[in-house]
Amino acid sequence: MSREALHQRFTAPVVAFLRHCLHTVLRHKLQRGPIRTTLLQPFARVLLVDSSSWDVSEKLSAILPGSGGNASTANCKLQTAYDYKRGELILLAETAGTVPDNRYTDHLPTLVNKTDLLLFDQGYFKLTTVNAIMAKGAFFLTRLFLDPTLSDGQTSERLDLGQLLRAVPGPTYERQVRMGQGAQQTRACQLVCLRVSAQVANERRRRFKAHARRQGQTGSQRHVACCDWTLLITNVPEPWLPLDMVRAVYTLRWQIEWLFKQFKPILRVHQSAPGNVHRLRGELSGKLIVAVWMQRLHAVANTALWNAARHEISLAKLYKRLQERAFTLCQLMVSSWAQARDYLSQALERWLTHVANISNAHG
Repeated sequence: MSREALHQRFTAPVVAFLRHCLHTVLRHKLQRGPIRTTLLQPFARVLLVDSSSWDVSEKLSAILPGSGGNASTANCKLQTAYDYKRGELILLAETAGTVPDNRYTDHLPTLVNKTDLLLFDQGYFKLTTVNAIMAKGAFFLTRLFLDPTLSDGQTSERLDLGQLLRAVPGPTYERQVRMGQGAQQTRACQLVCLRVSAQVANERRRRFKAHARRQGQTGSQRHVACCDWTLLITNVPEPWLPLDMVRAVYTLRWQIEWLFKQFKPILRVHQSAPGNVHRLRGELSGKLIVAVWMQRLHAVANTALWNAARHEISLAKLYKRLQERAFTLCQLMVSSWAQARDYLSQALERWLTHVANISNAHG
């Protein structure tokens, strides 16, 4: 088949079929236990949410618009949700690069169940989203978005956060607050303030003032005062999430950034040269199907190794091992799916034993 013939076979029905396959793969769950860790034991799942974007052919600017100006006129964004405890991708949705995360945040409450913990950045912050998560009996932990009105969690008295923090002498500060007002006001949540170093605070102030100047604004003193702190908001009860563990749990969100950094060089999900939108979406769906299964195989191996020996394995190394066996796997899949499954299972078992032996030998 010529390259042109292959190109012509990427049509709207093909894209619809591949997207259906991707959704089917996402719905299929592996029957295994989560990673065992005392800190996260109270939560049924720990869901990490973030997005990654990349420029595409400018021929697609009408369908997948970018920001333009110094940026590209065409951009694709991938919204992603990942269950950290089970190592499973549970959401992959393509949008235009110009769609802000805040506009996608209304989908987040549909992902959570009772006692799930959702970690997301302040780009997804929205009071209606926070209220919907709490209404489902789930939990959240995120950076505080400074715009909503803050009130005392008990008395409902309005709070001036900047003034409060300027009077705090120590490295931490916490109190119960309510966000918003009127019908949108949230139930009492825990505000956790963690002081940052002078170097970090000064850099934050520099970036904030530069952004304000570009917008033709001066910037509020409240925002400037808050640059000395990392402000986190959560509805997780303190016995489940002690103050000294809040920062550690929130940094788990970077695991999804690590996934993006793995998938881009390994599966090249961000590379698609053609200006044919059907080919771009078809290729992306195909790569994401591989990404889901790759991540699940890695999670099975990694969870087993972690629970048994507190060691981890590299996704890149696992992918290399699978590449070495790809031709044999394809031959077995054509003749017998059961044989392919058994072959893969035995190969993973041998490799896990090898990795565990090496790790134990090095202490």
